[in-house]
Amino acid sequence: MSSRQHEPLRLVLPTGEELHGTLSFRGRVGPELVLYVHGFGSHHAGEKAQAIEAACARRGWSFAAFDFRGHGQSAGTLLHLCGSGLQADLDCAWAHIQERGARRLFLVGSSMGGWASSWFAVRHAAEVAALVAIAPAFDFLGRRWDEVDEQQRRAWRDTGRLRFRNQWLDVELGHGLIEERDQFRVEDLAARWATPLLVFHGLRDETVPWREALDFVARCDFPDVELRLFKNGDHRLLALKDEMTEEACRFFERCGAAR
Repeated sequence: MSSRQHEPLRLVLPTGEELHGTLSFRGRVGPELVLYVHGFGSHHAGEKAQAIEAACARRGWSFAAFDFRGHGQSAGTLLHLCGSGLQADLDCAWAHIQERGARRLFLVGSSMGGWASSWFAVRHAAEVAALVAIAPAFDFLGRRWDEVDEQQRRAWRDTGRLRFRNQWLDVELGHGLIEERDQFRVEDLAARWATPLLVFHGLRDETVPWREALDFVARCDFPDVELRLFKNGDHRLLALKDEMTEEACRFFERCGAAR
């Protein structure tokens, strides 16, 4: 049996900006590959990503992960974060992975990465075999707008900047983030959904309420959609990463991933 290889990913966008990540595989890449898509303010090599890569290694699956612009080792800042930019970053990663030999994609998206992966899946339905979403922010752009009051909205429009702070981050977001919210409406995403989907969410999630995941699942007419709730789970769900990883891999196997 050939040993597993690890390679750094260096992806060059049409703008000239670079995205960085990692690629691991046994023998050669593909034709099936698991792509981990990280959350807001996170990066491609966190604990959940490591758990998923290890599970892929045990099964001989190809794996990749990368940092969005403004995150981790990639170029840019969060001031220029926007929905279309997240989709462009994913498109760039997928184009590179295809050049290496991948043909079917199994996505794992966390929080904002769940949002980005979901919109990528409806745009590439023929190539995305399945998606596992961990505490997904299905209404990522709308939520950013709804969480600020009218005074903050006016200041955001006038200055082009909004200071965002939580227990992990203290950053400035550009107004471009919410200017595209009508292009990425959660009800449109649900109406277009046509990919096998497994969602994990915690009842103690104070960042993205679990009821948003329940509402999204209820809106989808596509039948192969599952939601699993953890009573003691918070937003990050790190304590449950191994359990989620194994369930995700079983789900991918059911959706056609070869052992």
